Amino acid sequence: MRSAIVTGSSSGIGRAIAFRLADDGFFVLLADVRRDPINGGAPTDELIAAEGGSCQFVEADVSVSGEAERLVGIAAERCEHLDVLVNNAALAGRYSQPLVDTEREAFDRVLATNVTGPFLLCRAAVRQMLTQPVVGDARGRIVNITSQHGMVGVPGHFAYAVSKGALVHLTRQVAVEHGRDGIICNAVAPGKIVTGAAGDLSKDEAGLAYVRSRTPFARLGAPDDVAAAVSFLASEKATYISGINLLVDGGWMAY
Repeated sequence: MRSAIVTGSSSGIGRAIAFRLADDGFFVLLADVRRDPINGGAPTDELIAAEGGSCQFVEADVSVSGEAERLVGIAAERCEHLDVLVNNAALAGRYSQPLVDTEREAFDRVLATNVTGPFLLCRAAVRQMLTQPVVGDARGRIVNITSQHGMVGVPGHFAYAVSKGALVHLTRQVAVEHGRDGIICNAVAPGKIVTGAAGDLSKDEAGLAYVRSRTPFARLGAPDDVAAAVSFLASEKATYISGINLLVDGGWMAY
């Protein structure tokens, strides 16, 4: 059985990614700081198990030293290899403010989760993948969840936008440094996805009107749209694609 790690898997986009990969036949290691979904409902691991999928929840904070090695170790031990890492965990909300209002502590905290965590997990995952045989064209795959906000300036969200821009380039670095080793690294950049979580612009009338006016597509995005893109990049169908930042934004960045 193929194995995957999905961070930030208890809610929103991460939850949808975990469901999709489990449906694709992966054993999914679910990593998050909390097991219960932010918006309520049954935990992700319970729902996957109820559908006959294979998974395990592990409470973990990706910004904490040693957690990356622990997560990779659990996944590798369970399936004797690690096939896919999905870096989805992210911090924003009240920690991301305009530049002049951003405190050093808040900036450091956002980057610790959004950049340092993925760096540590990519490093641990690559070290594991380098010990594995090549299957097809790859020893393993990494998918980082970035954002359209990592590609343009975003007034009022200084730390978050900077962190996502860094993650876009981290993706390129891994792809370039380890492409010849059979490690494929890509990113998926969600646009305005309706999750119901804090910061979801569709939660109020004015925000919803703005998002609709700015999105060329006929509807707003859903977590499943992002999960479908991750599923493709995590599959053996995506063999000659590496270092990209795939937009899932309904055409927002083309507007």
